[in-house]
Amino acid sequence: MDIKRVAIDAVNEVIVLTVPHMDYKGQVAKRINEKMPLATVKGFRKGAVPKALVEKQYGAAIKVEEVNKVVALALERYLQSERLNLLGSPLPKVNENFSWSDEDLVFEYEIGLAPEFEIDLDAKSNVVKYQIVADDAMLDAQIARIQKQYGKIISQLEVAKGNDVSGTFVNEEAGINNRTTIDLEELADAKLAKSFLGKKVGDIVTMNTKGLFHDAHKLMDYLNVPHDDVHDLDVEVTFTIDEVVAHDPAELNQELFDKLFGAGIVTSVEELKAKIKEDAEKHFATQSEQKLMADVQDFLIENNKFDLPKEFLVKWLQTVGEKKLSPEEAEVEYNRSEKGLRFQLIEGKALAQSNIQINFEDLKQFTAATIRQQMAQYGQANPTDAEVESIVARVLSNQDEVKKLSEQVVAEKMLQLFKEKANPTTKEVTYEQFVAAMYNE
Repeated sequence: MDIKRVAIDAVNEVIVLTVPHMDYKGQVAKRINEKMPLATVKGFRKGAVPKALVEKQYGAAIKVEEVNKVVALALERYLQSERLNLLGSPLPKVNENFSWSDEDLVFEYEIGLAPEFEIDLDAKSNVVKYQIVADDAMLDAQIARIQKQYGKIISQLEVAKGNDVSGTFVNEEAGINNRTTIDLEELADAKLAKSFLGKKVGDIVTMNTKGLFHDAHKLMDYLNVPHDDVHDLDVEVTFTIDEVVAHDPAELNQELFDKLFGAGIVTSVEELKAKIKEDAEKHFATQSEQKLMADVQDFLIENNKFDLPKEFLVKWLQTVGEKKLSPEEAEVEYNRSEKGLRFQLIEGKALAQSNIQINFEDLKQFTAATIRQQMAQYGQANPTDAEVESIVARVLSNQDEVKKLSEQVVAEKMLQLFKEKANPTTKEVTYEQFVAAMYNE
């Protein structure tokens, strides 16, 4: 068999396999001989059908089966021997002139190749690491929410100032149908907020989404619309009231402090603020870290340009998965996953360039940290070292788990490398400023 690669461009090739008659004729003949005792043709006894008739009835199908086996095996061995870095898997190419009646058969397969490129991990970046501070306004607002949450709820017959109003926002054309509870003070239009006063259960208030809240992002929560729509959404919605409640705020006393944090941990409003600030900034640090990693990925993708075999991958996406995709659906799927594919290739290249490796001690430490985190989530905050080591030993005795955890350790090391190389500038911001930066506003 003759196999060759024909380059189309740097990331697209065609593999051409020429299968001569001698590569399959022996197996086809063997299969026909095996078929003869079982063949049934009208007018002949079973097993007494002339060979020529058996070949006529079964030969074409047997030839297709045997040639396909030869081609599949040859293609698999060829790809292994050439060590090609493929994206997707080979796709058979349609040949209008192909005929199974030919003795020598030619098959063509399109392949998409991972691009060759180098990355500059030391390139200067404009990546920012946000340090989010819980300011006094946020702390006061959180304390007010806590008082409201732990206070008494008093059902009301009609809306009065300071009440919460529950109901459903609806605009069928815009696909809006969401039940929520409104704090009237969050409405940007004082006249609209005032129009709620005196309304009762079952009453309907009509309003426009444009400028409805002081912060347009509130539309994501109250109307359940995606972020991309919040700034341009300009439609009328109805709000049907189904509940009105007043709140008698909880007192800021030791009983509330103990309920929130445990007996004696917080003993004053100042300590309450400090505790809320500490917890909030811990949570913010996680969000900041997530944005930092996303920004580093974006920087690496933007500063490491290379071609991908897009046309090939769109065709390939149509052939994989349980549900076959149309060309249009495959194009959408490619666009959705392209960024992830690019970063995966960059990560692999960086791994090779930086010679990052892991040892068993790295794996043990990562597994132990993961187990401690999981145990804390289920209320076991302080397990003994012996308990953790016992679980680590059990987990690492499973080769599938070892492989999965090894990949996670490598990914963590790679991200740490990327963050160090990006050398981000630290910027202190409030949470509102962070949200604006997160959405590039």
